[in-house]
Amino acid sequence: MRRDPKQGVYMIGVVAARYNIHPQTLRLYEREGLLRPSRTEGKTRLYSDENLERLEFILSLIRDLGVNLAGVEVVLDLRSRMQQMQDEMGGAIEAMKQRMRDAGLDPGESRAPSKSTGLVRLPRQGLVKR
Repeated sequence: MRRDPKQGVYMIGVVAARYNIHPQTLRLYEREGLLRPSRTEGKTRLYSDENLERLEFILSLIRDLGVNLAGVEVVLDLRSRMQQMQDEMGGAIEAMKQRMRDAGLDPGESRAPSKSTGLVRLPRQGLVKR
């Protein structure tokens, strides 16, 4: 099912009013590369639901944690890199599972030996004094 391109798209005034910020703040976030709204042919900024989620995260960093714009940029960059690494790791795991299936092994079956706890099993009657 195709998504309606008009669904979840907001103009700058609506977004500014919704989050109680000045439209210039949104323009600043765009200049700093923190937000990337789409544009119409007439250059009107259109904010998607994804843009709003990102804006909420930015505002929580700034308002709740007192992070400055440079810090927000670092956090967003780290967050993006972590997501990229998770995606790569997921791909590597799936490739390894496929190799296991190709070799006739069940990737869900654990062949790891049981780990010793280092505890000594006591008989039912407990310790006997000698």
